[in-house]
Amino acid sequence: MNYRERLKEKKRIVVKIGTSSLTHPETGRLNLRKLEVLVRELSDLHNQGKDVVLVSSGAIGVGAAALGMKGKPSELKKKQACAAVGQARLMMIYQKLFSEYNQTAAQILMTKNTMVNNVNRKNAENTFNELLALGVIPIVNENDSISTYEIQSVEKFGDNDTLSAVVAALINADLLILLSDIDGLFTDDPNTNPDAEFIDIVENLDDKLLNMGKPSTGSNVGTGGMATKLTAARIATAAGTDMIIANGADFHTIHRVMEGRNHGTLFVASPKEEFYLIDYIEKLL
Repeated sequence: MNYRERLKEKKRIVVKIGTSSLTHPETGRLNLRKLEVLVRELSDLHNQGKDVVLVSSGAIGVGAAALGMKGKPSELKKKQACAAVGQARLMMIYQKLFSEYNQTAAQILMTKNTMVNNVNRKNAENTFNELLALGVIPIVNENDSISTYEIQSVEKFGDNDTLSAVVAALINADLLILLSDIDGLFTDDPNTNPDAEFIDIVENLDDKLLNMGKPSTGSNVGTGGMATKLTAARIATAAGTDMIIANGADFHTIHRVMEGRNHGTLFVASPKEEFYLIDYIEKLL
């Protein structure tokens, strides 16, 4: 079976973008040329009749840069303030760019409690489904200005990697694309081991593969390493969603993935007969 060919038929797609893929490394400010490519790629998917959800990091980093800080602050209240400034700037630019392609974007801010609480989770599901039915492109982020454990606790979603998988499971997405500063899954860290081999397709996400996750990437702006991406893969594939980890250096990768080309590592969906999202959230986070 050609798993890559099947990607052409996916109808509901979640795309996650990491902070390092959105900003200039020298300044931490938004890379507007890349953002324009991202928005054009997603708009074109939407024009093909596909449902599209964007999970976008970057609020704290963008806010810190706007406030003249060098790097992300370590103090919690400063992180919350940066998130408030940065999220507003991020959405303003997304709204402007999407409108240029005749698309309507919406903002959804979530916390872990959104998913743990049964009523909140159902409300979130209803909101997503109604927005998608109306032809809107939801843009999702963690609500870092209000919630504290998302940005200081080990129980956070993980630079939106796990959040994007939770969203994909919640809305029964066909495909989750994680774009970050890595090419995909390797047998070891390619930055330190030149003999590390690239893994093209994962059909069975077993404990051996899960243990290969590293705590962080080579980036100094994002927080999600390979471990969080493998956690995301575990949730997504169990929910029946294919997932791809690919490099976000060039957002044209999105349409190349959707055309079935060999980009990134593909984790093949392996749906569990009795999949309860709340159980995965409580166990893995």
